[in-house]
Amino acid sequence: MATLRICFVGDSITVGSGDTDFLGWPGRACIAETRRGHDVTLYNNGVRGDTTDMIAPRWRSECAARLPDHVNGHLVFSFGVNDMAEEAGAGIRVPMEKSLANAREILGAAIDWRPTLMLGPIPTIDDMQPYVFPNGIAYHFESARAGELSTRYGELCAELGIPYLDLFGLLTGNENWARHQRDCDGVHPVGDGYAIIAETLTGWDTWRAWFTD
Repeated sequence: MATLRICFVGDSITVGSGDTDFLGWPGRACIAETRRGHDVTLYNNGVRGDTTDMIAPRWRSECAARLPDHVNGHLVFSFGVNDMAEEAGAGIRVPMEKSLANAREILGAAIDWRPTLMLGPIPTIDDMQPYVFPNGIAYHFESARAGELSTRYGELCAELGIPYLDLFGLLTGNENWARHQRDCDGVHPVGDGYAIIAETLTGWDTWRAWFTD
């Protein structure tokens, strides 16, 4: 039996927006591991709307409070969709090169501190854009931009020696995934969509190694 504390750091896809069971993919993944007999403590540090500009200054202090030196602490990051969102009248929230620089800062420090995994950004439903917030601010989540960022994040993670799960590539063309996004808002899926991510993660050899080392 493995005993782990895992901090999941990211945005609304990490926190599970759209899931009426309030589990998202981190909750479902950790439930699966407890059913396998492992002792898992989950900390979901996803913040809705966060870009890498917002994650960079907060992640270390949040995770350090939850992963003291004496515990078997691990880190899972998932971000990028918000970086590539185009805000009406304001442009791309975080330009590609700045997003990559932020990711390098975040992930480079993370892998030097704790075992770290990265899940890339997801595809979105282009014909359901823009996403309009209750205050009237509109974001256009263009799937192609997220795909380009996913490729660049994958290259960065390979350079840093961080295992990278390419969700964009895995979910693009997945009709079930798209249906679950359409059942929500075209960006976030309902709970069954997060279940697809959780099942993909828990079947990943790199994730499985955390529970066998």
